[in-house]
Amino acid sequence: MSQRYLFTSESVTDGHPDRLCDTISDAIVDRFLIQDPQSHIVTECALSKNLIFIAARFASQATVDIPEVARLIVAETGYRSEDFNAAECTVVTSLMAQADTSRYQWDERELDDRQLDRIVVRNQTTQFGFACNQTPDFMPYPMAMAHQLARRLRQVRQNRTLAWLSPDCTTQVGVEFDQCKPVRIHSVTLIVGYQGDGHVDAASVRQALIREVIEPVFATSTLQPDDATEIHINPRGSFTRNGPAAHSGMTGRKTTSDSYGGYARHSGSALSGKDPGRIDRVAAYAARHAARNVVAAGLAEQCEVQLSYTIDQARPVSVRVLTYGTGTVADALIQARVEDAFDFRLGAIIRDFNLRHLPTLHRGGFYRHLPVQGHHGASFTELPWEQSNRIDRLR
Repeated sequence: MSQRYLFTSESVTDGHPDRLCDTISDAIVDRFLIQDPQSHIVTECALSKNLIFIAARFASQATVDIPEVARLIVAETGYRSEDFNAAECTVVTSLMAQADTSRYQWDERELDDRQLDRIVVRNQTTQFGFACNQTPDFMPYPMAMAHQLARRLRQVRQNRTLAWLSPDCTTQVGVEFDQCKPVRIHSVTLIVGYQGDGHVDAASVRQALIREVIEPVFATSTLQPDDATEIHINPRGSFTRNGPAAHSGMTGRKTTSDSYGGYARHSGSALSGKDPGRIDRVAAYAARHAARNVVAAGLAEQCEVQLSYTIDQARPVSVRVLTYGTGTVADALIQARVEDAFDFRLGAIIRDFNLRHLPTLHRGGFYRHLPVQGHHGASFTELPWEQSNRIDRLR
């Protein structure tokens, strides 16, 4: 019997207010870590028209002008001044400087195994990592395509191919599945804002977005839109007011597009705005790394890795692997191999991915690029947790 169903995933561009808050939060994390890799920093952001609110608590030897970082990110995003003016907007901060004893006192790269056992988590969390063979980067197909559309919208705005595009856009891709395999593009939806003085009629917008965005993105895809594919472009009309002038934003409200587009489970906690010592961020990367390697090794067509941590413990209290019936061997055997091949202790995750020093190694920072370019799958660079480097051990 055919198990045919429809699944949709969405993404947003860099100027969506929620995504902008994520980027500001991670840019602040970058600034602290560049100056002091042992910084403890957690920051959240909210914004509305011409107003940014930032709450941060930190223990660090770094000196960071937090409002200046926020204004820089807003300026780079490219809003019209009437929608959001980086120079004149109000930045309100609530900052909590903690004692130096709260700062991380160690460099995980220099610790032996016994010392790594002493690095315990400060938070409790259950995180999930997922991978499947639907795309070359082992991401669910709807999410991968929604991300590609969002990146293309940003590209054609920045290179002025479509100069009237706003930084605030949303994409959605609906895909028909049969036996858990993508077989057809059901629908593509683009919600785009306009900016600029010139008038652009709806028909011209539709033609331009199909020609410059949809067609190039799907040109190299394994699936192509067909004559019955529904193409929705601003179905409720044009948006001349967009970004924070039209709706507010907050760090951590795009967790679904930060992960797997709803196709697989995620913890629901924000990834952005947290230093590498926060297990509720880095465990998501470690779990994804393990799941990706299981699929890349040919042990399953799809894999979920669950990691559960409790306060004051170095290791996860629970590791679980599910392949949803697609494994070439029993899930219990795959789980045993995963636990042997990967070190899920907090200190080991930080060490293996070099998480404290990535902002220094990448010009302009590292973490600030993840909200826009992707925490998982294809991103602005090969992410440490996106390497298929444990295949031999798993086999």
